[in-house]
Amino acid sequence: MNDLSDREEQPERPVEVDGTAYLFKALGKIIKVLRERAGLQQKELAALVHVGEDLVSSIERGVRTPQPDFLENVDRALGAGGILLAAVPDVREALKRARTRHPDWFRDFAKAEADANALHYFGYQGVPGMLQTENHARAIFVKRRPLLDESTIEKRVADRLARQQIFERWPSPTFSFVLDHSLLMRPVGGPKVHAEQLRRLLEIGRLRTVELQVMPFGQGEHPAMEGSFTLLNPKGRQQVAYTETYNHPNLITDPEQVRIYAERYGIIRAQALTPHESLTLIEKTLGER
Repeated sequence: MNDLSDREEQPERPVEVDGTAYLFKALGKIIKVLRERAGLQQKELAALVHVGEDLVSSIERGVRTPQPDFLENVDRALGAGGILLAAVPDVREALKRARTRHPDWFRDFAKAEADANALHYFGYQGVPGMLQTENHARAIFVKRRPLLDESTIEKRVADRLARQQIFERWPSPTFSFVLDHSLLMRPVGGPKVHAEQLRRLLEIGRLRTVELQVMPFGQGEHPAMEGSFTLLNPKGRQQVAYTETYNHPNLITDPEQVRIYAERYGIIRAQALTPHESLTLIEKTLGER
């Protein structure tokens, strides 16, 4: 599925109109200085605050949004004496503005996704944006036609990575993914970037809040061969479905149509490899087994 952030018509984005991007970039630089002053590598800081090294790297480069709890943990781990804590109110306000100022074409889906207590993704043509690494996402945007300028590419990469922070939310939503086997084989961005993407799938698939499955080639036909889709359970609302084809988004709320997508998803989950089998297959594809 092409993510909403892939669309050609890109109205002004929150980080472009209110300076939020500058706040996050500044915080990233401060964290880097504090970390280096403490004599720590990124992986060492990541271990101290119980996050992935890629998250620390992305935040320091300003392409991921530092959540308030992350700032609190890093402030404590680095003995910053409240330097990062001072920014928490501004970060909370920036995140609040970002959730309420999406462009019209994005607002309904963004609200449903942000409020969801369960999210289910079927990736057929491409790795869902929720699972993409920074370099995988950048490789996709670089190849878009018509060509995007460098500034737009970086903004869209940052926007995509920012959506992934839902994995850090607690209480956590329930996540499930079914990925077509072909996605494990297509080396988007080249061998190095592809290997990084496979490791990201393993990292997310091992979270206890996530069920990740692969639809193997050997399964043959299945009821969702027409394309990718997403099912969301917004808090306090009925389940909705979302599809997008060549920049034509479709948020589906009709109960009967949503039921059809839910039925398809239930069947393909039953036909796919188990989560354990899927992770084993990814490891073998990566060459770790």
